[in-house]
Amino acid sequence: MTSKLLIPSLDFTMWRHYLCLLVALAASENINYEPFLNSKKTYEYKYEGLVRVGRELPDLAESALKLRCTFKIIGTSPQTFVLQISNVDVEDFNDLPRKSVFSPSQKLTKRLSAEFSQPIVFGFSKGQITDIRTAPGVSNTVVNIVRGILGFLQVTVKTTQSFYELVELGIHGVCQSSYTIEEDNNAKELKVTQMVDVTNCQQSAALYRGMALAPEDKLSKQRGESVVSTVKHTYTVKSTSDGGLITKAFAQERQYFSPFNVKGGNSRMLALRDIELLKVSDTTDKIVTGQVQSRGNLMYKTEKDLKPIPVVMINLNRPVPKILDLIKRLAQANIYKVDSSSSTEVLNLIQLLRVATLENLEQLWKQVSGNDEHRRWFLDLVVEVTDGRILKFLETRFKAGDITENEAGQALVVAFNHLSAEPASVALAQEFLTIPFSKSQPLLWNTVVLAYGSLVYRYCVYTDPCPVTVVQPLLDMATSGLRKNSEEDMVLALKALGNAAHRSSIKTFLKFLPDYTSGAENLPTRVQSAAVQGFRLLASREPHSVQDIVLNLFVQRTLSAEIRMLACMVLLETKPSIALISVISEVLLEEVDLQVASFSYSLLKGIAKSRTPDNQHLSTACNIAMKILTPKLGHLSYRYSKNVHFDWFHDDFLFGTSADIYMLQNESLIPTKIMLKGKIHFIGRILQFLEFGVRADGLKELLAGKIPQLKKDLGITDFATIMQILSDWQNLPNDRPLLTAYARVFGQEAFLMDVNGDSIQSIIKSFSPSAGKESKVWEKIQDVQKGTSWHWTKPHLVYEARFIQPTCLGLPVEISKYFSIVNAVTMKAKAEINPPPKEHLSELLSSDISLHTDGFAGVTKDHFVFHGINTDLFQCGVELKSKIISSLPWAFDLNINMEEHKYEMNLTPSKTVTELFSINSNVFAVLRKNEEPSSFKVTPMMPETEDSKQDLARILPISRNDQTEHSELKFRQCADAKIYGTAVCIEAEAKRAHYHHEYPLYYLLGRTHFSYQLEPAKDAKPIEKIQIQVTAGRKHPPGVSEMMNLSHRVFKDTRDEITSCEENNLYNSFPASQNLDATPEPVVTVKALGLSPPAKPLGYEGVAFNLPTAQREDIEMIVSEVGEEANWKICANVNVDKSRSSAKAHLRWGAECQTYDVSMRVSTACQLESKPSIYTKINWGALPSVFTTIGQKVQEYLPGISYIMGFYQKYEKNPERQAAVNIVASSPETFDMRVKIPERKIYKKAIPSPIDLVGFEAVNFTMSN
Repeated sequence: MTSKLLIPSLDFTMWRHYLCLLVALAASENINYEPFLNSKKTYEYKYEGLVRVGRELPDLAESALKLRCTFKIIGTSPQTFVLQISNVDVEDFNDLPRKSVFSPSQKLTKRLSAEFSQPIVFGFSKGQITDIRTAPGVSNTVVNIVRGILGFLQVTVKTTQSFYELVELGIHGVCQSSYTIEEDNNAKELKVTQMVDVTNCQQSAALYRGMALAPEDKLSKQRGESVVSTVKHTYTVKSTSDGGLITKAFAQERQYFSPFNVKGGNSRMLALRDIELLKVSDTTDKIVTGQVQSRGNLMYKTEKDLKPIPVVMINLNRPVPKILDLIKRLAQANIYKVDSSSSTEVLNLIQLLRVATLENLEQLWKQVSGNDEHRRWFLDLVVEVTDGRILKFLETRFKAGDITENEAGQALVVAFNHLSAEPASVALAQEFLTIPFSKSQPLLWNTVVLAYGSLVYRYCVYTDPCPVTVVQPLLDMATSGLRKNSEEDMVLALKALGNAAHRSSIKTFLKFLPDYTSGAENLPTRVQSAAVQGFRLLASREPHSVQDIVLNLFVQRTLSAEIRMLACMVLLETKPSIALISVISEVLLEEVDLQVASFSYSLLKGIAKSRTPDNQHLSTACNIAMKILTPKLGHLSYRYSKNVHFDWFHDDFLFGTSADIYMLQNESLIPTKIMLKGKIHFIGRILQFLEFGVRADGLKELLAGKIPQLKKDLGITDFATIMQILSDWQNLPNDRPLLTAYARVFGQEAFLMDVNGDSIQSIIKSFSPSAGKESKVWEKIQDVQKGTSWHWTKPHLVYEARFIQPTCLGLPVEISKYFSIVNAVTMKAKAEINPPPKEHLSELLSSDISLHTDGFAGVTKDHFVFHGINTDLFQCGVELKSKIISSLPWAFDLNINMEEHKYEMNLTPSKTVTELFSINSNVFAVLRKNEEPSSFKVTPMMPETEDSKQDLARILPISRNDQTEHSELKFRQCADAKIYGTAVCIEAEAKRAHYHHEYPLYYLLGRTHFSYQLEPAKDAKPIEKIQIQVTAGRKHPPGVSEMMNLSHRVFKDTRDEITSCEENNLYNSFPASQNLDATPEPVVTVKALGLSPPAKPLGYEGVAFNLPTAQREDIEMIVSEVGEEANWKICANVNVDKSRSSAKAHLRWGAECQTYDVSMRVSTACQLESKPSIYTKINWGALPSVFTTIGQKVQEYLPGISYIMGFYQKYEKNPERQAAVNIVASSPETFDMRVKIPERKIYKKAIPSPIDLVGFEAVNFTMSN
C-alpha cells in the first residue's frame, strides 16, 4: 500500500516541476524587445526639443529655442500609421543664461501648429521608418522636424549581444552606429544606448556648398579639427505581448565649431530631444488622411536652392518691387561714397534675386537696363542666382547682344564659378561655347572657355564617375586647334582642360607632348608648357598616372629646359614617395643643364623647409635629398632658374599660408616665365587663393641667337644691348605675342590675355607728341576741358561657403562664411588749357594747365561667420560680423607750366573727421523669426558691463589655467601737423572675455574697433589751403645712363684700372662738402606750405643741387623749416668720384643740421688676397632716442635671426658707434659675409649670389670710413 501511495505522489511532484519549467519557458519566449507598433492601438507621447547655441558660459550671451508638443501615433494598417501633433508650444531665448528665461513665440507657434495639423502618414516595420507622406502644403522644414520626431522609432535591438555595430539609415544619413544593451529583467525593460558616428557615413545628409575649390587636407585634420559632432541616443524599451514598446527616448547631440582648432575653445550647439510615452489606448475612430504625397524616408532632406542665407531673414513675397527698391537705394547711397551702413544689404538683394523667377529677372532687366547705375548693380548681383535661371537669362542677353563684351565677361565668369554644379546647369553652360557673341572679343572668348572648364571641375568633385560628355567640347576644341595648328586655340583649350581636370583629358594632353606623340616636339614651347601644366589639378586626382608621365618628361634631356622644369614642378605636386625623390636626386646629380638643375634643386629645398601639413612627409624625403644635392648644386646663383618658397602653419589656429615665386630662364638674363602663387591653409583645407603669371615668348624670340652679344655682367653695355634688341619688337609676327599674362583664382585659371605688337603700337601712337585729333587721348583732353565726371561701383560676393548638417531634432545646424565687397570710385575734373592744343598733343608742352578735380575711392568689406540653426522660419545661433572700410576722398587744384618747369598743387585741409581706414568686429547671439521681423534679437556675446578698464597687456593670456578675465582697452593717439591744420589719429578699442583654457578662440570674442583718420588739428590756426610747389631748375641730376655707367664701374671687371693699392687710398677719396655760399642754381625745389593769409606761410622747403666737377659728381640736398624763427634742417650730401669709383654719403639733421649725424664712405681699394670684396662702414654720432631704441632691439634680436639664417657668431669688442659689413666673392657664384656690430661678430661663407660674379677675380671694391 505504501508503494501504491508513493507512486502518485512522485508523479505529482515531477509534473509540478515540469509545469513550472514550461511556464518559465513560455514567459521567456514572451519577452520581445523588437520595436513594434500595434495598428489597432493609439500611442500618445509628450515631446520636448531644445536647441541652444553659444559658449555654455554664464556671462556670455547665447540663443536657444524650445519646442514642446504632444503627438499620437495611430495605426491604419499593420505597417501604416498616422502622426497627429497637437499642443504645440514654441519658446525662445536670447540673452545671458543667468539673467533671463525663455519667452513665448506666439506667431511661430501658430505657424507650426497650422502645418502640424495637416495629415502626416508614415510606414513602420521592425524598427524601421520606411516612408513619410504628408499633405502637399507641408513645408520641407516641417517635414524635417517630423523626421526628428519619428527618429525615436528608428532603433535596431539585438538581445543576443551586449555590444554591436551597424551601418543603418537615420536622420543623418546611412551612418555607422554603435549599440550597447543593458537589460533589467525585473522590470522587463531594455536600456539601449546608440552612438552615431556622423563622420562615417556611406551616404551623408550633410551638405557642403562653396568648398569644391578648397580640397581637404587629411594630414591637417590629423593635427586637429575645426568641427566635431557627437550624437547619443538612449532608449527605454519595454517588452509587451505585441513586442518592444519604446517608453522613453532621449537624444543628445553636440557640435563644436571653431574657426581654429576646436581644442582651443569653440562655439557649441546643443540639441536635446526628450520623448516619453503617456499612454496606450485602443483605436476607436477611423482616420481619414486625404491626399498625401511621399516626402522620402527618415534621412534629412536639404532644399536644393538653399533659400535662407543664414545672416539674412527678410520677407521674400513679391520680390520684384523689393529688388527694384533695393537697387535704387544702394545705387544712390554709393554714388559719392561707399555707404558702409548699407553694404550689408547686398546680401538682402542677393536673397531676393534668388527667389525671383526667370520671368521676374527679364522683367527687372527691362526696368533697369536703361540706367547705367541700376544696370550695373543688377548685373553684378544677379549672377548670384546659382541655378539654371541665371544661365538662361545670360543666354538671352548673349543672343540679343544687349550687353557689352565687358559686361558679359564679368557676369559670366562669376555666374559660372558660383553656379550650383548640377547636370542640368552644366548642359546649359555648354551652350555658351556655341553662341556667336561669345567669340565677339578675344578676352570674352577666353573667359567663356576657361570658366566652363572651372564649372566642369566643380561638377566632377561631387560626381564620381564624372561623365566624359561634360568635358567633350573642350577635348574637341584641343583636337581642332592641333589639326589647324592654331597656337592660340591649342593653348586656350589646354588651359580650360587643366581647369576641368577630367581624367579623360590625360590622353589629350599627351597629344601635345614630345616622346608621347610624333611631331609634338615641333609644337611651340608655349603649347607644350600648357599641356604639362594641365596636369596640375590632376596631380591630386590621378597622382600615379600623372607621376609616370611627368617623370618621363623630366628625365628626357632632349626636351627644352622649360618643359622639364615644369614637369618637375608638377611631379612634386603629386606628393611623390621617397623612392621617387631619390630618382629625382639621381637625375640631378648627372644633370648638365644648370637651369633645370637649379630650378629642381630649389623646389626640393623649399619643400624641405616646409612646415605645412600637406608637405609633412614630402619634406622629410626632400631633406634627405638636400644632403645629397647641396654639395653640387647649393652654390648656384639667382641668374639660374629658381623657385622661392615661404610658408608657415600654426597648429593651434589650424591656419597657415604659403607662397611661391617661380622664375624660369633660358640663356638670357630676362626670365622667360614668372609665376607667383599663394595658398591659404585653414580648417583642414587648402585654398590656392591667387596666382599670377607672365611668360615672355616674344621677348625670348627676340633674344634668340643674340645672347652672345651680352657680357652678362649687368653693366651699361648689357643694358644698352638689351634695349637695342627689344627695339626690334615690331618685326615679330602679329600672331606671336610679346607677353602673355594669366591669373588663377582659387586654383582655376580665370584670366588669359596676350599682349602683341599691335596693342603696344596703339598705345604708343595714342600718347605720342605727334598724335592729333584721331587719338583717344586727344578726345579725353577735350572732355576734361568741358568738365567730365566718372563713377563706377562694383558689389561682389567674393565667397559663400556653407556646411549644413542635420540634428536629431530635424533642424539643420549650419556653419557659413560670407565675404562681400562694395567698391566705388567717383571722380570729377575740369581743366583750363591756355592756349588750348589745336593740332598735336605736343602743344601741351607750351601751355599753362589748370586742373580742378575732386572725388572719392573706397571699398567696404563685410565678413560674416554663422554657427547655428538656419531655416526659412527662424534662425538661432551666433554670428561673427566684421566690417573693414577703406576710403580716400580728394579735392585739389593743379597748375602746370611745362616751359618753366613749375608745378603747383593746392589742397583744402580737412574741416571734419575723415575716416581713411577702419575695422569693426563683434560676436553676437542672434535670434530671427520670419513671422515676427520686428522681434529680431541681436545681442553682443559680451554685453555692455561696468567692468574696469585694463591696459593692452591684459588682452593676452598669462596662463591657460587662469579663470575668467574681462579686459577692455581704449586707445587714441594723434599726430598733429599744426602747420597744415591737420592731424592724423589712430583709435583702438577692444573688449575681451578670457577663458584661458580656450586659446586662441578668445582673440575673436568681443568687440574690436580700429580706425585711422584725418581731422582738424586742435588748437591750430585755421589754414585756408595747403600748397605744394615743385620747381625744376635748368640743371639736372645725373641721368640713368650716367648712373648705369657708375654702377658698371663699381661692379665690372676693371683689372686694367687697378695699378696699386696706394693710388686707391681710402682716406684721400672724399673731399669736403661743397660750399653753398656761392648759391648755385638748384636742380629742384619743393615747398609744402600751409597758407593762412594775411599770416606768412609756414611749412617746409627742400632744395637739391647738382655740383659736378671733372673729378666727381656731387649732389647736395637741404630740407628746412619755413618760418621766422625756424632753424630745423636736414642736410644730405652724396659725393661720387668719377675716376676712382669712390663715393661718400653724409646725413645731418636738427638745429642748423648740427644735432644728429650719420655718415658712410665708399671707395675702391686693394686687399692682400686677389678676391674682390665690398667693405662697408657706417658711423654715427648723436641720434634721436627712437633710433637708439631700434638699434638696441636690432642687437637683441640679431643673434637669433642670424642663427636661423645659418650664420656663425662670436663675442668681439668693436667700436660702439660703428657697424661694418665685409663681403668677399669666394667664387663666381658665392660670397662670404662678415658683419661687425658693437660687441658681436657674425659671419657666413659660400652664400649664393643673386648676381653673376664672373669677371671679379682680381678686383677689390671696399667701402670704409
